Amino acid sequence: MAPKLFHFLPLLILNLFIQKTSAQVALAPSGPTNITQVLEKAGQFTTFIKLLKATQVSDRINSQLNNSNQGLTIFAPTDNAFSSLKAGTLNSINSQDQMQLVQFHILPTLYTVTQFQTASNPLHTQAGNSDDGEYPLNVTTSGNQVNVTTGVVDTTVSNTIFSDNQLAVYQVDKVLLPMAIFGSSAPASAPAEAPAPTKPEKNVRAADSPTGSSDSSVDASSAVSLSGETVKGVTFAVAVVVSCLWI
Repeated sequence: MAPKLFHFLPLLILNLFIQKTSAQVALAPSGPTNITQVLEKAGQFTTFIKLLKATQVSDRINSQLNNSNQGLTIFAPTDNAFSSLKAGTLNSINSQDQMQLVQFHILPTLYTVTQFQTASNPLHTQAGNSDDGEYPLNVTTSGNQVNVTTGVVDTTVSNTIFSDNQLAVYQVDKVLLPMAIFGSSAPASAPAEAPAPTKPEKNVRAADSPTGSSDSSVDASSAVSLSGETVKGVTFAVAVVVSCLWI
């Protein structure tokens, strides 16, 4: 009996290994790739998730990942990155610019960390018209460190959140602000204060008034009228005196 037991023992061990492997595969997550689920599992990306949903960019990402072979690279800013923005930054732009801001964090090509080393700048993003090179993003590397610059913000890739043969999601600790939207966001210098109007002098003499001005003509006509009335009064008085002398 013992030799027969040892004969079947390898088959028994192999059967147990197959059953265990099958159980692990069944427990593995299944279904299409979902960017919001990837970010939710990683944590600390609540604000970015809200923007993805509000702009409906998340739906486009999921559709692209599950209906085409074109890969994507996403730079995901943390909640702290959004908290570090100047108060009112997101509310200062309209919904269209908010969508462009989200798409500026997405590259329509899959990049691994090592592929960034040979990438040609500027990288095209999904914001604007990528064919015309709008909303360019520049990436440089130093060893395994990946530096990202937009012309407004400089940051580094601090972590790889997710990576497979279609999608790479990298954590960045600053929101990537594009030049096209925030390049001229610096407050303009206040315009020079206009000098206070000078008060007109009282009792301006006619000789000091500008020639041909309406005020001087009005004053001159009044003076002529007054002089005429005075002459008439003197003439009348002389006539009365003369009449009395004749009487």
